[in-house]
Amino acid sequence: SYFGDKSSYIENTSTVNLTSSSSVRGLHSAHAARPPLSASRSACRSHTPLMGYSVTSSSATSAHNVASVIVAVVEGRGLARGEVGMASIDLKNPEVILSQFSDNTTYAKVITKLKILTPLEIIMSNTACDPGSTTKLFSLITEHFKNVTFTTVQRKYFNETKGLEYIEQLCASEFGTILMEVQSKYYCLAAAAALLKYVEFIQNSVYAPKSLKVRFQGSEKTAMIDSSSAQNLELVINNRDSRNGHTLFGVLNYTKTPGGSRRLRSNILEPLADAETINTRLDCVQELLQDEELFFGLQAVISKFLDTEQLLSVLVQIPKQDTVKTAESKIANLIYLKHTLELVEPLKAALRSCNTALLKAYYNSLEDRRFGIILEKITTVINDDTRYTKGCLSMRTQKCYAVKPNISEFLDIARRTYTEIVDDIAGMITQLAEKYNLPMRTSFSSARGFFIQMNADASTLPNGQLPSEFTKITKMKNTYSFTSPDLIKMNERCQESLREIYHMTYLIVCKLLNEIYEHIHCLYKLSDIVSMLDMLLAFAHACTLSDYVRPEFTDTLAIKQGWHPILEKIAVEKPVSNNTYLTEGNNFVIITGPNMSGKSTYLRQIALCQIMAQIGSYVPAEYCSFRIAEQIFTRIGMDDDIETNASTFMKEMKEITYIIQNANDRSLIIIDELGRGTSAEEGIGICYAVCEYLLNLKAFTLFATHFLELCHIDALYPNVENYHFEVQHVRSSAGNKEKIAYTYTLSKGYTEEKNYGLKAAEVSSLPSSITLDAKEITNHIAKQILHRQRSTPEMTKQRAMYHLAVRLVQTARNSRLDPESLRIYLRGLKKKYEESCPAPGQNDEQQ
Repeated sequence: SYFGDKSSYIENTSTVNLTSSSSVRGLHSAHAARPPLSASRSACRSHTPLMGYSVTSSSATSAHNVASVIVAVVEGRGLARGEVGMASIDLKNPEVILSQFSDNTTYAKVITKLKILTPLEIIMSNTACDPGSTTKLFSLITEHFKNVTFTTVQRKYFNETKGLEYIEQLCASEFGTILMEVQSKYYCLAAAAALLKYVEFIQNSVYAPKSLKVRFQGSEKTAMIDSSSAQNLELVINNRDSRNGHTLFGVLNYTKTPGGSRRLRSNILEPLADAETINTRLDCVQELLQDEELFFGLQAVISKFLDTEQLLSVLVQIPKQDTVKTAESKIANLIYLKHTLELVEPLKAALRSCNTALLKAYYNSLEDRRFGIILEKITTVINDDTRYTKGCLSMRTQKCYAVKPNISEFLDIARRTYTEIVDDIAGMITQLAEKYNLPMRTSFSSARGFFIQMNADASTLPNGQLPSEFTKITKMKNTYSFTSPDLIKMNERCQESLREIYHMTYLIVCKLLNEIYEHIHCLYKLSDIVSMLDMLLAFAHACTLSDYVRPEFTDTLAIKQGWHPILEKIAVEKPVSNNTYLTEGNNFVIITGPNMSGKSTYLRQIALCQIMAQIGSYVPAEYCSFRIAEQIFTRIGMDDDIETNASTFMKEMKEITYIIQNANDRSLIIIDELGRGTSAEEGIGICYAVCEYLLNLKAFTLFATHFLELCHIDALYPNVENYHFEVQHVRSSAGNKEKIAYTYTLSKGYTEEKNYGLKAAEVSSLPSSITLDAKEITNHIAKQILHRQRSTPEMTKQRAMYHLAVRLVQTARNSRLDPESLRIYLRGLKKKYEESCPAPGQNDEQQ
């Protein structure tokens, strides 16, 4: 729909010097007075004002990826260093999110939170980035967010008292409890004060009193995935091609609204860490899958919603200056609001017969009388048949005739004038068509207004040209577009008449909006319900396309025949599925196998399944149980980084340091190769030391390696399990050449494959003398190492006892067996233990 020029910057442009410069430069004012903020910006970009956005589903789908979040960050000083306050607002969604938390010296939480928000602009205090005394936080943020605009504002604007005042003044009464939560959280209040002052300044508009949703978001109820893990796992962006949908987000994104899509993205990057909430979501997905009528009914209604959050955002802003554009925008948004409220009843009807707690709660929320009150108020002023339509001319007509007749006499007169002008234009074009005997028709575009179009071959025109009174002629294939001086004048009259109509309608709309503001908070609830239902429908949709299963949450990570969700989307045939089993007693798995046998894919698959389970989605497996992970770490890939002057090895060390500093007992750690960037001895040494450190945690760790020496760590640590990917050797029929066939199947124990690197070298064109020499040296080294790694009978006995104890504890905790089955299972355990323990005579023989 036509909504004015999106690239235009509001009338306030003159107060901001938008010169891009590498040095941090002040905001200069064209007026004598200083602007409300003394700010400085680097790499500045012009802001798209909110007024310029339309809320149509078509533009919203393409535009919702564009950054529109502004974040203010402030850190405590002195003893409070490490205490960070953040406040963010999305220019397309009127919700202020406050957070305050203690972070360690790596500032991992801050960077992760900022990466999830993908900000358009970051605001910090000028004291944080004074040349010569820049804080570590500022340096880290600028290093991680090279393409984001940085704005520094004076420290005095980070004022917690002012922040609390702002929140008291702007927060909708519905969310009033936030004041209790944040009144002693000084840093996030200070960040809120600077943020809201700055947004008012750049947007040239203020938020209506009691109209914003404000919420405090700690980092307790969500799992943390650092930005490099999100990149390694291709959660939302494909590493080879950023426009490619082969990501976890792409696999699950069957959402119908921009709000649903945004919610899915933020959930994937920050999964839930609370089993109760996850199970509530899973109950909904299960009901949607079982009740086809509910699924299709809901999907049909949800797909009609526009971008509710963005609509709200425009409604709660009061422009400081009234222009034709702001008038047109407000009128259109009132029509969108009417469209949205008319969908509440159909949405209620679709949810009427639902059974799960969450869907029932949503149904009860929609019972809110305020939806009806607002709609009633709107329909007293706005025509019943005014609705959201596609096409700029039809939308323009809807805006013109939005207000009912007899409300304003002057408006009715202006509309009659407008109708007459439009009729005159149509009449004039008909006369011209008759005069020249040409098939002319009236056309309209938002840029040109009314103009003439006709389909004709040049040969049918007199002298092959259009008559001389026509100007601005363009031709595409056989379609001519042109106008005439008289039509241009008529268009001007039409525009003037429209301006009058818009102005008068705007005054009526503003009066109406002032009456609506006190009830508007129910729309926050509505946008929340719509985005959540949209995401849950997307999960159910993804299940119908593949055999996903509902996950359980226990203290064990057990996946039966799980497969890689993204690979399934890409591959022609279904990927090979594998089992996974980790418990507190077997929390460390070492995976070996030749190159290209499937190790990396398997590791990523486990992390993706864990994330899918924790966002409330079903999982690609036959059965699965997960332990909730509070953090997910990955160390994958073998790249160096020229930008930060880090060699392959340095990059590995940085990543592993980050894991060691931040991991806890509830983490899931995935390490795909380590220590490959240095000599073999040092690499094995580092791997061993890292493994020993991680073995002291109760974290679940999966470690893929080519260092077979590492597999023998299980002799010392009974909680280590070895697995490998099997390969088969196939002799080619033509000659006696042996080929490797990959099965992509995981088996217990470490790989029996010897010297697969040498086999790969043989296939390449390396001279045979070199490969023979290499074989000899390798065998010699392997014998020496094996001699040192022999395990004693005492170790074997201890290991068997440990495994027995682990199994017994697990049975006591989770068993659902009846007494007889339990007796049989325990007998089996005893037998297994006796088989694992060496007989006393055997001991003496070995010694």
